[in-house]
Amino acid sequence: MSQLFRSACQFSTRLSTKNFLRPLIVSNAFSTSSPRDIQNITVYGSGLMGAGIVQVAAQNGFKVTMVDIEESFLENGINIIKTSLKRQFKDDANKQKEAIESTLSNIKTSTDPSKSAENADLIIEAIIENIQKKQDLFTKLDSVAPQSAIFTSNTSSLPIIEIAKITKRGDKFAGLHFFNPVPRMKLVEVIKTENTSDETYESLIEVVKKMQKTPVTCKDTPGFIVNRLLVPYLLEAIRLYERGDASFKDIDTAMKLGAGMPMGPFELSDFVGLDTLKSICDGWRESNKVDTNLVASIKVLDDLVKEGKRGRKSGEGFYKYPSK
Repeated sequence: MSQLFRSACQFSTRLSTKNFLRPLIVSNAFSTSSPRDIQNITVYGSGLMGAGIVQVAAQNGFKVTMVDIEESFLENGINIIKTSLKRQFKDDANKQKEAIESTLSNIKTSTDPSKSAENADLIIEAIIENIQKKQDLFTKLDSVAPQSAIFTSNTSSLPIIEIAKITKRGDKFAGLHFFNPVPRMKLVEVIKTENTSDETYESLIEVVKKMQKTPVTCKDTPGFIVNRLLVPYLLEAIRLYERGDASFKDIDTAMKLGAGMPMGPFELSDFVGLDTLKSICDGWRESNKVDTNLVASIKVLDDLVKEGKRGRKSGEGFYKYPSK
């Protein structure tokens, strides 16, 4: 029996390499486009997301320009990066100093959006989650950036195709969705629209890998992968609380200890931002591309946002947070 098994395996190996591999290679010839060599990256936005993206790009050898509308915003962005690196290397003062110096040596800052795009190989937009503001920015950049430059948005909920349509480079436009906090979160969603070229896609996959992140690919569908599954979960947790079925603290405890979640849904909602969660919910409902029952408005969420209780960033959401 063992001899028969070995013979079968040898035959299967010869058959698969000689007969099956060749047609597979031939049939996939359309995927042989080479990724572009990305060296210079320009990131628009210096908040937590923008600064985080700048950090991981600069740490991994890319030359990065961080752009925002005021010098004070850029200074805050640099401080975010320094604080993150100090935390990352807190147990080794020499490595900490070396990491800060080497990372900052790869970063330039600017308040001039047009000039900052002139030598960019890749542009990553990480500004406010407003489609009109994103379109206004890309309209300006489309006329000044090199024709070869790839445009990407870090949006977590807006359709990439809608942002891209105001440019003349639909084939060089895609989504590049990082997660907060960027230095610690390993995942990046690479979003392909129906117009994104294979070369653009392959180039972005290479960039993500060089940043020491793990890329996953998704079509341009609402919420992509993570948020499409996560947002309805968070909203259902809030509905469970609103109905009086359980306290929000008990729901958090149940999901952490019973489902192994690192954060409960209310802790996570506060971390994401209740205003952000509501904005995603409202946008999906208006788009009619997601089951409206999943994203129906929730009074307790609407009321908290109206009261300015937006979560961690405002000091209070479902929980209260100590002032910094």
